[in-house]
Amino acid sequence: MTSSTDDPLVTTDWLAARLDDPKVKIIDASYKMPGVLPLPSDDYLSGHIPGAVFFNVNTIADPDDPRPHMYPSAEQFARDVAALGISSDDTVVAYDSGGWVAAPRAWWMFLSFGHPKVKVLDGGLKKWLREGRPTHSGKVTPTKPGKFQATLDSSFVRSQQQLLGNLDSRREQLVDARPRARFEGTVAEPWPGRRSGHIPGSRNVPYAELFDAATGAMKPLEELRKAFTGAGVDLAKPIVTSCGSGVSALVLTLALYRLGVRGTALYDGSWAEWGLPDGPPVATGPA
Repeated sequence: MTSSTDDPLVTTDWLAARLDDPKVKIIDASYKMPGVLPLPSDDYLSGHIPGAVFFNVNTIADPDDPRPHMYPSAEQFARDVAALGISSDDTVVAYDSGGWVAAPRAWWMFLSFGHPKVKVLDGGLKKWLREGRPTHSGKVTPTKPGKFQATLDSSFVRSQQQLLGNLDSRREQLVDARPRARFEGTVAEPWPGRRSGHIPGSRNVPYAELFDAATGAMKPLEELRKAFTGAGVDLAKPIVTSCGSGVSALVLTLALYRLGVRGTALYDGSWAEWGLPDGPPVATGPA
């Protein structure tokens, strides 16, 4: 179990009390699937937590990789984050619209690049608004760039090649965050041109089952634990999370972190890579 000091979540009360703290930097990391309008950046302009800058998951990514929003180089991450006014000694608080889609992605990226002072706002903007808290509109422009250093710890991510090796060794458990119908292959993939199904041997813990849809808050620790153990996941053995494109998988990672599980990794390419027509083997049906 996590203690209060290393819990990756902070409450709306905690953040509200620190809106004027110059060492606490707030990022709106909201994300939507391609083609869904309005764009998250437009939602941000319409209303965001005071002082928040927009962390664009699609552009703080490798611009030369055809796969969606793959990890950038450490140099690019440092440059992009500094441009948001964030420095290495700041505490970063990430939130999203409240659907738990991309704030955990931003959290994991900061951790991956060696920045441990990062938290996720429990319930995101949804909970913030439900409580009648203030928002601002328009773009927040930092008065000056930050000074940010980044070094990628490669143990935080996995490649397709590593997962191909894992098909035989089964050294690491793979846990897929997509909805059950997508995992089982009974519906078409929303990512164009991808096959339906899942990576052979993987388990399924749909990320939307880990938070309360009404409030946006993450479920209690015992319910999180049951979600994983009920899906056949052994919390004492190595875990890699995946999803459609390496975003919602981090909701699982965040929940596991709250349960005290460390050393997990993200399959960054996820189904957007594995599910390509000429890709590796695919399984269908229940886990």
